[in-house]
Parts: sequence; C-alpha cells; structure tokens
Amino acid sequence: MARAQIRSIVAFLALLGAVLALAPLAGAADTEELEGKLAGAREEAGALADELAQSRSALAGAESEAAAAEAREAEVSGLLAEGQERTAELTRQVADTRQRLAAEKARLRRARAALAARLVAIYESGTVDSTAVIFGSGDYDELLTRSHYLDLIAESDSALAARVESVRDEVAADVEDVEALEREAVEHEEELAAAREEIGAVRAAAQASAVELRSASASREASLSGLRTKIDGWVEEVAEAEASEAEAEAEVGRWLGGPYSIPTYIVMCESGGDYSAVNPSSGAGGAYQILPSTWDLYGGKGEPQNAPKAEQDRIAAEIWADSGGSAWVCA
Repeated sequence: MARAQIRSIVAFLALLGAVLALAPLAGAADTEELEGKLAGAREEAGALADELAQSRSALAGAESEAAAAEAREAEVSGLLAEGQERTAELTRQVADTRQRLAAEKARLRRARAALAARLVAIYESGTVDSTAVIFGSGDYDELLTRSHYLDLIAESDSALAARVESVRDEVAADVEDVEALEREAVEHEEELAAAREEIGAVRAAAQASAVELRSASASREASLSGLRTKIDGWVEEVAEAEASEAEAEAEVGRWLGGPYSIPTYIVMCESGGDYSAVNPSSGAGGAYQILPSTWDLYGGKGEPQNAPKAEQDRIAAEIWADSGGSAWVCA
C-alpha cells in the first residue's frame, strides 16, 4: 500500500508540473485566481507529502511490530508443540507408573498373606524351644540337622517380614511418583492454555493494526483522487488563461529543484525534508533517505541522519549524477 501511495503523490506532482507548463497559454484575466488555486494545491500537496512520510514511518513501525509478533508467535508455537509432546510423555509415564503400582500392590497383598499365614502357623504350633531340640536329638548329627532347619526357618521369617516392608515402601514411592507426574501434567496443561490465549491475542492485535493501516491508506488515496479531479479542471482553465512562461518555469523549478540536491518532490516524499529522519525498517536516513551501505560506498562517515546538511547534499548529488531517480522509491 505504501508504494501505491508513493506512486500517487508522484503522479500528482507530475500533473501539477503539467499544469504549470501550460501556464504560458493562459489569459491574464484569470491569472491571480489560478495562481491562488495552484498555491493552495501546493500547500495541500505538501501536507499530503508530510502525511505520506508519517504514514511510511508508521507503516515501518507496524511492520517491525508485526515481525516481532510473528517471531513471538513462532516461539509460542514452539512452546505449544513442546508442551504437547511433554504432556503426551507425562501421560505415558503416569500410565506406566500406575501399572507398576498395581503390580506392586498385588505383590504386597501376596507378601502380607504369606506373612499372615506364617504368623498363624507360629501361633498354632508355638515357637520351638532350643532346649527341647537339644535333648530331643538322638545323636550329634540329628542335632546339627535340626539346628540347621531352625536357622532356615528363622531366616525365612525374617526375609518374609523384610519383603513385606520393602514392597510397602516401593508402593509408597510409586504413589508419590504418580501424584508428582499428575501435578506436572496439570501445570503443562495450564501453560499450554496460556500459550493458546497468547497466540490468539497476537493474531487479534495484528489484524486490528492491519485494518487501521488499510483505513488510513484508503483515506489518503481518496484525498489524492480528489486533488487529481480538481487539477483536471484547472488544466482546462490554464489552457484558456495567460501566464508568464518565466513564472511557470520558476514554479516548476521550485518543485523540481529547490534547496536540495535532487528534485524537491522526491525529498518531500522520502522524508518531508527532515535531515534527521530515519526509516526504522530499512535503516535509511537523512533528508534523502540514503541506505547506510550506499552512504559508506560514497565515502560518508557515521550515519546519514547524523551528518551535516552539506555532507548529505554532496553525497545525494553524487548518487543523482550516477543513478538519477532510480536510486529513490519516490522518483
């Protein structure tokens, strides 16, 4: 849209030049009135050029914000993708942990049942007295055998009790793992929901900015169209009026020449005549909106917008001598 506006303002200025070029054919009676109209047209064109420069600056800022919003959306989209993968992984871990927990609980039930059965057996048969074992043995070998069996029974009872305790601890640990994983999964779901909301807000802001810019551009296009319609009528009036060819040439010269090293209308379109202007999108600076790379190529020091007027004029003149209007978008 910005390039269309630029072409419109340049076309308008060219048409204004054509009006002035026809001035020598005009009649003296309407000269003052026509000059007044043309002066008003120049003022209105200057105002439109200023608005266009502001619009270009605003558009550059909007493009920068859109780029930042796009980068943020890409970042949030990445977070969303990672979060979804993490949520799926957590879901799998929760399922695996629950399955392991169920198996450990079954083991715990079996261990407890075995321990309970052993306790019942001990209760029913009573504990073995070491003295009875010694005196009840027929010989030394039988004594050793009975002692060995008693040791095995004691070790088995101890192992069974330890197994029950170990399984119980494992079950408790698995329960904590499941609870921790479920909490983490909930936190990730909340982060994903926030990310989705942020993406929606970014898109909404970008759409609102685009609508506003389109509305402003349409308004300026309408203003330029109205001016073109007026100038079309003035062309016919100029053809019937009389004016001085010298005055016409001087008027055209003020638009095409002026205090700058290139035609005034290009400077007004590019920067509004502001020697400290900076385009935040391209980095072009100064009244002539010279790119930093071009500035360096022609021997400029520092940044264009910070250079003295004379230095900006000198380098702009060299660029114009080498490339003409092709070096500027507004030409």
